[in-house]
Amino acid sequence: MGRWEPGAAGRLAQAALELYAERGYEQTTVLDIAERAGVTERTFFRHFADKREVLFDRSNALQETVVAAVAAAPPDLPPLEVVGAAMERAGVFLEDRREFARKRAAAIAANPSLQERELFKMATLGSAVATALHARGVSSPAAAIAAEAGVAVFRLGFERWVSNDDAPDLPACIRDSLAALRALTA
Repeated sequence: MGRWEPGAAGRLAQAALELYAERGYEQTTVLDIAERAGVTERTFFRHFADKREVLFDRSNALQETVVAAVAAAPPDLPPLEVVGAAMERAGVFLEDRREFARKRAAAIAANPSLQERELFKMATLGSAVATALHARGVSSPAAAIAAEAGVAVFRLGFERWVSNDDAPDLPACIRDSLAALRALTA
């Protein structure tokens, strides 16, 4: 496949996951990823800043999806329900990428620097959700608490979804996590 063929970013992400699983993250170079994807190293850097970012490429789109869902929620919905619905929307966004998500989660679990980047991504998501809630008129402390709870609900639903073949779809896993939070706080 030529290096100018469409879909280079997707091929690079797939190649990176395969190589991280085969060799480990630390032992894989950008050149290895580019060669596996059938592109040049220069093409790799047109799409990604470094080999770590291959795994976090869709983070901004996921965050935008969640923030847009918060903004579009009915005005009378309580903050936790707004966040729960927004996280479900994130589940819909990722639903068709289950196998990729499993491999990605395994790569992240095997490397501390990737774990750190994942934590940063979740913290950034929580901050963006809190800002979106605040823009809806939710007070700062309540917005932050609802946002962090929503991120925890998402993370736990996601972990169940990628680790269990019998788990329902991701939005259902997120709903189940939210139901567990509601039961805990009732």
